[in-house]
Order: sequence, then C-alpha cells, then structure tokens
Amino acid sequence: MQIKVCGMDPSMTNWGLAYASLNVHTQELSELVFILVEPTKITQKQVRQNSVDLNVAEQICNDVLGFADISRFIFVEVPVGSQSARSMCSYGMCVGIVGALKSRSTPLIEVTATEVKLALTGNKNATKAEMINAALKLYPSADFPRLKGRVLAKSEHLADALGAILAGIKTPMFQSILKAYQTKE
Repeated sequence: MQIKVCGMDPSMTNWGLAYASLNVHTQELSELVFILVEPTKITQKQVRQNSVDLNVAEQICNDVLGFADISRFIFVEVPVGSQSARSMCSYGMCVGIVGALKSRSTPLIEVTATEVKLALTGNKNATKAEMINAALKLYPSADFPRLKGRVLAKSEHLADALGAILAGIKTPMFQSILKAYQTKE
C-alpha cells in the first residue's frame, strides 16, 4: 500500500517541499518530487513592510496548502527561535503557517533539525553541503535547482524537506499510526 506524504522545511525565502509516495510496508519513498517555494517580494517604494510580508505569506500558503491537501501525512522541520527582529518576523510567519497546517485535517508530525540531519546523513552536525550530497546520493535524478550543471546552495531546503520525511517516519507517533495501515491489508 502506498500513501502520499509531504516533507517541509519552512522559510520565508525558500520553503522546501518534498512530496512522495511512501510504501507502508517497506517505508521506501518513490515518485519523489521537490518544490522550492520562492515567493517574489513586492518592490514598489510606497509599500509598507507588513504588506510585503503578508503578500509573501499568501504566496507560500498557496503552494504549501495545496500539497498539504493532497498528502496523507505532513512532516515538518519546525523552526526554533531567532536572533534578530527580522529573523523573528520570519520565524513567526513560518510557525503561523505551520500552525495553520496543523489545524487542518491532515496529520502533521513535527521533527527537529537534529532529527532531520541524523535521518538523512547519520551526522547530527551535518553541514548544508553534506545534507545536499546525502539527498543527491539517495535520489541522483531528483530535480534540484542547478546552474550550469551545479546544484545550487538553496537546494539545502529541499534536502531538509526530504530529511523531514525520513525523520518523521521514524518517530514513535508515526510508527504506531503505520501499524494501523499495515494491518488493514
């Protein structure tokens, strides 16, 4: 039996999405699709910053909610804190969107950045480059953003979204849910 799942790495500038079919028996992923949500900011001089932020949130929601609606489970690397006012704005927006996702009918499994790194690389201190390389090793034909054949650094958000799925399926919460699927067949 296959179920559709979605992994997410929230960010105001590059929201990573990994959408795939999960085999409930082998826990292997297939039909993996990566989507990098890159909202465009309004650049007119007379636009208030809060209007720009609201527009960015709307653009992110349009893509994120669509994938949430066609997924059976969502796995999210939930952001933690920030060190500047502007970063706190991004944090608040991301947590707000994740909260909206959680309030919907699709079950949402939260994972930490450490769990994501361990699931994808086996190293809790993995660098962004190591995350990308691990994802490429698992899915060499995946559609990572490239320029002149080279994978771009912003692909880390896609690698993290994949890692969110891999970490999420290992959680005790998801494993107990998975048992119900396995006994249905």
